[in-house]
Amino acid sequence: MPKNILVIEDNTDIANLVMINLRGKNMQVDYAADGETGLGMALTEHYQLVILDLMLPGMDGMDVCRIMRSNKVYTPVLMLTAKTSELDRVLGLEVGADDYLTKPFSVPELVARVNAILRRSEQYQAATAKDEPGPMQFGDLYVNPIKRQVLVDGNNIDLTAKEFDLLWHFACNPGRVYTRTQLLDSVWGYGHDGYEHTVNSHINRLRAKIEADPARPRHVITVWGVGYKFAADESQDSAT
Repeated sequence: MPKNILVIEDNTDIANLVMINLRGKNMQVDYAADGETGLGMALTEHYQLVILDLMLPGMDGMDVCRIMRSNKVYTPVLMLTAKTSELDRVLGLEVGADDYLTKPFSVPELVARVNAILRRSEQYQAATAKDEPGPMQFGDLYVNPIKRQVLVDGNNIDLTAKEFDLLWHFACNPGRVYTRTQLLDSVWGYGHDGYEHTVNSHINRLRAKIEADPARPRHVITVWGVGYKFAADESQDSAT
């Protein structure tokens, strides 16, 4: 079955180049020329991937991605940017983009990135269906992967897509120590070498949301000189 892709790009030459090549790979591609229109399509239609330009008229790509995630739309996002500053790329990742590609880009690289994102998404869905992971309880912390819901002491906690992915990765591997590079590879995917500080900022925000005292965390623990681990409460069990 063809994959459904949404391209949000105001440059018609780039948009046509992307659409022609993806359609040549047997993908169904829809198009929006501005952020507001694209956001409406992303929120109401089912896509396997959104290719999103950063600089758009009216609502920019950062806002589109941020609003998607705040509305619990977790469709993977490949962000296109003409900017080359590290800050722009990091901000894109931190508002919930799954990958980025800097203009000008080659068509083979674009196709490779699209295929990699789609493959990771399929692998995650297949693993979820196979293993049927249920909700988990770690002391006061409750994590439900199906609903992507997190509760602390019964109170709902709003996490971004990547914050949840990071927490769930930890929860599935309690006690295992991960370096920042390993977390980048596992949660963000390839192509993010050199962005270890993105892991740090996500860890800090995650702690601020789930820890009673972020300065003295009980769940996400720093292993000095190495990285981080998830310390499961001894009473850990599968939630009903």
